[in-house]
Amino acid sequence: MSVDFWINVGVLAGIYGIFTLGLQLNAGFTGLLNFGQAGFMAIGAYSVGIFVVSWGLPLWLAFLLAVALAVAAGMLVGISALRLRSHHFAIATIGFAEIVRYTLQNAEFSGGNQGLIGFDDDWRSVNEWALSKLASVELDAYTQLPLLLAIWATFLVLLVTMELLQRTPWARVLRGIREDEDATAALGKNTFSYKLQSLGIAAALAAIAGFFVSLNITYLYPTVFDPTFTFFGYAILVLGGLGSYTGVALGSIIFWVLLEGTRLMETSLSAGQQSSLRFVIVGLSLILLSRLRPQGILGNRNELRAEP
Repeated sequence: MSVDFWINVGVLAGIYGIFTLGLQLNAGFTGLLNFGQAGFMAIGAYSVGIFVVSWGLPLWLAFLLAVALAVAAGMLVGISALRLRSHHFAIATIGFAEIVRYTLQNAEFSGGNQGLIGFDDDWRSVNEWALSKLASVELDAYTQLPLLLAIWATFLVLLVTMELLQRTPWARVLRGIREDEDATAALGKNTFSYKLQSLGIAAALAAIAGFFVSLNITYLYPTVFDPTFTFFGYAILVLGGLGSYTGVALGSIIFWVLLEGTRLMETSLSAGQQSSLRFVIVGLSLILLSRLRPQGILGNRNELRAEP
């Protein structure tokens, strides 16, 4: 298979890695079962498209406003749903994500089912400049390489930032909420405020991932942001391990190499059957991992003691 194929796998792994950092913060460190991450991603991606196409804003400004809008959406969801416990909160966030998706699918401002296009001109200019620089090392033939480098540079910066954040007193309060929210509240901590902050940061990370999704596909349509995106994120979380941001990076790489690499299998099955077989293989791999190493590849077994 061509180098372009594996570059695209790397792009997907990086996007899902950024996306899953938010899930790690919520589920792995705060005990929040957030199943609405795809909704925040959709808000981020579509906001970029709308701000550029309809408002004529430059891409960088549209990106910043999109992240801010996603955080605001996270605050809104949190204020209305964080009083709920565990699985009820999970159901509420799934509902939020579906509301966002169906609104984008039917609203005129988002282009409905026809979607949005023409918002990536600024990125195309940057991409052409980057390819001209890569020509000196004979890598300009790989048109997706600048996007791969941008995604992974952003991912690594965010990963290091989240790792440093976990060493602060703020993060220790989040761990306390995950372990025993009532006991943490009894110590005088405003647990609602801390959970709201956790959800807001996760929404920002989802919006950043959504921005890169928009640059990757260059055409936004609602079905891109179905709940499968969030479920893939949780699969990566399980694979890499709870309580490990580095595990998110490793889990995302393994997940996408396994899922996309199985396209290379030569079988007598039809295209539909082989596509289903790929997911069967990934599913069996996750089941095997959960039996042999339930905490994930780089996870801490102690993290499993807390039940979100």
